[in-house]
Amino acid sequence: MVVRPFVTDAARIVVKVGSSSLTTAAGGLDSARVEALVAAVAGRAASPHGADDGPHARDAGLVLVSSGAIAAGLAPLGLSRRPRDLATLQAAASVGQSSLVHCYADAFGRAGHRVGQVLLTATDVTRRTHYRNARTTLERLLALGVVPIVNENDAVATQEIRFGDNDRLAAIVSHLVSADLLVLLSDVDGVYESNPRLGPAAMVRDVRSDADLEGLSARGTGTAGVGVGGMATKIDAARMAAAGGVTTIVTSAALAAAALAGEDVGTVFHPTGPRPSSRLLWLAYATAPEGRLYLDEGAVSAVVDRRASLLPAGVTRVEGDFSAGDPVDLVDPRGRPVARGLVEFDSVELPGMLGRSTMDLAAERGPSYERELVHRDDLVLLSARR
Repeated sequence: MVVRPFVTDAARIVVKVGSSSLTTAAGGLDSARVEALVAAVAGRAASPHGADDGPHARDAGLVLVSSGAIAAGLAPLGLSRRPRDLATLQAAASVGQSSLVHCYADAFGRAGHRVGQVLLTATDVTRRTHYRNARTTLERLLALGVVPIVNENDAVATQEIRFGDNDRLAAIVSHLVSADLLVLLSDVDGVYESNPRLGPAAMVRDVRSDADLEGLSARGTGTAGVGVGGMATKIDAARMAAAGGVTTIVTSAALAAAALAGEDVGTVFHPTGPRPSSRLLWLAYATAPEGRLYLDEGAVSAVVDRRASLLPAGVTRVEGDFSAGDPVDLVDPRGRPVARGLVEFDSVELPGMLGRSTMDLAAERGPSYERELVHRDDLVLLSARR
């Protein structure tokens, strides 16, 4: 048995489990599966009296990101399959979420832990003030020794029923709480070079760069047929977490206890860079760009290689309708995003500024125009995500 120090030494851990690992194919929670999961992860939760355990108590704890609300609501509503219309999805989530949290509360309670429900929407992570509020809530729950049970607030989602998937949500939560380790659980025990259900396939044991993922075929859904994620979403989420300095393990729910004990199971995504500030993590992964600024090659080099601010002289084209302070993507001449930043001007102002020096703009329009389009302190590179 190989013991992984980066697991055994991890104080703060985020675990994500998918619908197919918690429910039956017909819908409804499988209580035995929930009990098994809790038994596997409860040992890494903070003390129930974490707030009184000394100065380091707030550094420890477990956050569980759990899918399953919609799937849990199918059987109670007499639905034989996952609905496609938004209203019925929301109804199933509303019915199923209460069952899901109640089941977790009972199981964790028997293990001596309290749980708290945290439902997030896209707004809660794309708006900076909401992002900080969510982080504060999660930090306080962990400091009090509570296990946060996090899920998308599917019952009120209007733009789309999902975040995209709860794997991405788990990666964002790992950034929110500055986790040491993220464990993504499903019904597959790791990342394979091809689908292991279709024939012999080799597991990818370690991922240290995108080169280790070249040639992979990672499509499909869980065997239970009630989830919406697949291995591709887990790979994307693991890369996202690793880019923010969080070591990530992709494995099966059946191997959760082994993974958290530091055994050599699953696929490990090693951090691909230093952990940036929470503000830049928010900007890179929790915002949706409102527009695009096309940069010439000189500006790309200045932003990416020299980590300089973006000036109007280096921008050739503007796309989108945005206001000062909105996030925008900075793209190279071929349209590939290289950075994201908070723009200093409204989109309607920019066309007359492009390709010009700040000195000329200040002379023509006033001193307020002698500044950057995007300041380097409000800019994060996206090259690790390309």
